[in-house]
Amino acid sequence: MSNVNQPGSDAAQSSAAEHTDTQASKTPVNVLIVGVGGQGVIMVSKVLATLCQQQGYQVKQSEVHGMAKRGGSVFSHVRFGEHVYSPTIPAGEADVLVALEWAEGLRWLSYLKPDTGILIADTQQIVPPFACRDRKHGAAMGYARETVADIAGQVTNCFAANAGQLADGLGNAKAANTLLLGMLSTALDFQEDTWRKVISQMVPPKTVDINMEAFSQGRDWVERFDPANVPHTEERPRPGQATPHEVHLELPEINRAWCKSCDICVKFCPERCLILDQDQKAVLSRPELCTLCRLCERLCPDFAIALNYKE
Repeated sequence: MSNVNQPGSDAAQSSAAEHTDTQASKTPVNVLIVGVGGQGVIMVSKVLATLCQQQGYQVKQSEVHGMAKRGGSVFSHVRFGEHVYSPTIPAGEADVLVALEWAEGLRWLSYLKPDTGILIADTQQIVPPFACRDRKHGAAMGYARETVADIAGQVTNCFAANAGQLADGLGNAKAANTLLLGMLSTALDFQEDTWRKVISQMVPPKTVDINMEAFSQGRDWVERFDPANVPHTEERPRPGQATPHEVHLELPEINRAWCKSCDICVKFCPERCLILDQDQKAVLSRPELCTLCRLCERLCPDFAIALNYKE
């Protein structure tokens, strides 16, 4: 990955792509971090801001997280350098855009520097409920349809991975934000050990080991990244059009360990097929009524509900 080099710091280790030239010593570095509520956008920005402060840089951080618990848009501006005067990043001036959710990354693409900006994105899609007004089978969703191949053709440095899936393979999908921090660490000239030290201070003590694994996997992913392996853009089927392989949704799976008994899914299920049991955990009480609308999955602030595809 192209590195955003810092004044007065040692060069970072080589990664999958060539390094860019060192920036002017007084130019702040701008990192924009975006996602939706519950993904850890603020945690990622605090790790970066703390790291920069410990390295002696002046740091300005600005964040907006309104209705974050309900899956609303969350973003954080982090600017650091010898002298930083404004806390916000102007459009077209972000050196790095870190997107914890795919559509949120697309929303902020115009903030990247046109020629040298680096996009680090999780391809995870969290579709908001208002994008699923039509619950008929095959109906189009009001959600971004751009693929990784589409964006790779527009952004000079595009690094997009399914961070949630990779983190899940390590045993905890919630470590996806730390995996993205590992990817980010290859773009900024800070020593790997300093990243690990700050992250270990920010995450819950019981999750330090899994977060360190996720951080390493993010770095390793960038090292192995080959732009030639980005799939070519394929024509997307129109609503109702047959697909090469017929797939079907399975009934909702509920992770009881993640359920926090908020009962949002129970209240908003249009078919009234979910309830809270005696332990105050969501359960699918009447599966025969479920229409697979996925509203419960998209509204759950704890990501405890999932509908999987099967062929």
